[in-house]
Amino acid sequence: MAADRPELRGARISAAGVVTSGSYAPYRNDWLALHAEEALEPQRPIIDAHHHLWDAPRPRYMVEDMLGDVAAAGHNVLATVYVDCRSMYRAEGPADMRAVGEVEFANGVAAMSASGGYGPARICAGIVGFGSLHLGSRAGPVLEALVQAGGQRFKGVRQISAWDDDPQLGPPNPDRPAGLLASRTFREGFALLAPLGLRFDAWLYQTQIPELTDLARAFPETQIVLDHAGTPLGVGRYAGRRGELFVPWKRAITELATCPNVSVKLGGLGMVVGGFGFHQRARPPTSHDLVDAWKPYVESCIEAFGSGRCMFESNFPPDRASCSYGVLWNAFKRMVAGASEGEKTDLFARTADRFYDLKVLARAGAA
Repeated sequence: MAADRPELRGARISAAGVVTSGSYAPYRNDWLALHAEEALEPQRPIIDAHHHLWDAPRPRYMVEDMLGDVAAAGHNVLATVYVDCRSMYRAEGPADMRAVGEVEFANGVAAMSASGGYGPARICAGIVGFGSLHLGSRAGPVLEALVQAGGQRFKGVRQISAWDDDPQLGPPNPDRPAGLLASRTFREGFALLAPLGLRFDAWLYQTQIPELTDLARAFPETQIVLDHAGTPLGVGRYAGRRGELFVPWKRAITELATCPNVSVKLGGLGMVVGGFGFHQRARPPTSHDLVDAWKPYVESCIEAFGSGRCMFESNFPPDRASCSYGVLWNAFKRMVAGASEGEKTDLFARTADRFYDLKVLARAGAA
C-alpha cells in the first residue's frame, strides 16, 4: 500500500501495479521508441542538474536505466545531480533519520559511477537529500548525519512544499501543509543550512513562488534553487488557461530573480501537472514540439535570472513519461540556439557546476 511507504505518500496504485500521482505518469519504453533523434552538438558538455532513481512499486528506474538513457541519447553528459525522491529510506531506526538511507544509496551509486567502469558520465556526482527542516532547531543532527553519509558529494536538501487544494494536483499530504515555507518551525530548520554550507532545492507550484521570494529575502546568505521553472500549472482548475496563467507566473519569476541568492532549474515541464499532455499522444513528441510548448517558460527564466543563474535539468524519470532523454536535450539546445557560447556553457553545465560546487568542468578540462 502507498500509505505504508513514506516515499509514496499521496500516490495511487492501479490494479496493474502502476504508481501515479498528481505529478507523475507512467513511462513506456515502446512508446518512446517510436521517435528518436540524433544528438545536436554532441560534444557540448552537460551536467544534468536534477534526476531521481527509484524502485518498485514505482516503475523501476535505477542507475542502469539512467546510464542506458544517457548512452542512447548521444549527448555529452559529464555528470548528474541526484535529488531526493523518498527512495531507499532506512527501514528501521528513528523516523527522522530514515531519510539518511537515501543519501547512503545515492552515494553508493556515485562511487560505482566514479570507478569509471560504467561509462564516462559521473552519475550522482552531487546529492540533494531530504532535510527534515520541519523539525526546526532539532533538525541539526539529521543534517549532520546527511553530510556524513554523503561526504563531499552531499550538497544540500530539498523539502517539497508543492501544495494546492485542487485534487488533481495530488491528495492532501501532511508533509506538505499550506504555507510551509513561512512557518516559524520550518524557518528555524532552514537557518541551519548556511552554517553547514548547504543549499536548498525548492519544489513548489507557480502560485507559491511569492512564498519562496519571501523566504529568500529572509535568508539572503542561503543559496536556493527553484526546481522545474516554478512548475507552471495546467490541470484541474488551471486547465485551458495557459495564456492567462503565464502572466502571473512570469511576474512572480521576475520578482524572485531580484533575489541574488536564488537560481532556477529549467526543466520538469513534462510532469502531468503542467498540462501539456505529451504523454497522452499516440506518438512521442519531437524536440521541435517541446520547443513550441516550453520555450516561452525557458526564455522568460533566462531573461529574468541570466544564464549564470539558470541550469538545465532532465527531471528523469518523471519527465520520461513525456519524451526521451535524447529528444529532451535536443529541445533544450534548440531553445537557446541563438545564445552566445558562454551563455550555453552556463546553461548546460557551468551554472550547475558552480551552484553545487561539483568541480566537474575543471576535472574534465572544460571549465
